[in-house]
Amino acid sequence: MEWMAWTPVVEVFFICVVLMLIGMTIWEVVSPTVARRGFLPMVTTRGDRLFLGLLGAAYVNLAWAGVTDAAQWIGAGISFVVLLIVMRWG
Repeated sequence: MEWMAWTPVVEVFFICVVLMLIGMTIWEVVSPTVARRGFLPMVTTRGDRLFLGLLGAAYVNLAWAGVTDAAQWIGAGISFVVLLIVMRWG
């Protein structure tokens, strides 16, 4: 049976996801979300935009890994920018 390789990069990724969820929970308690419309073709809340941004970032990161041999940190950085764009203007 093959187990997941817990490399430092994987650990940092999951720690960041957990910290984002904790931060979003605190933000929601302090300032309840208001649904709004950005460049996404639907009305979204902060949680919706986080979910869609994480999906988009994952697809960008997978595409980066599949298309290029360049450093994966570059792909991760681009994925993070995608997440920020969707969170801010989505």
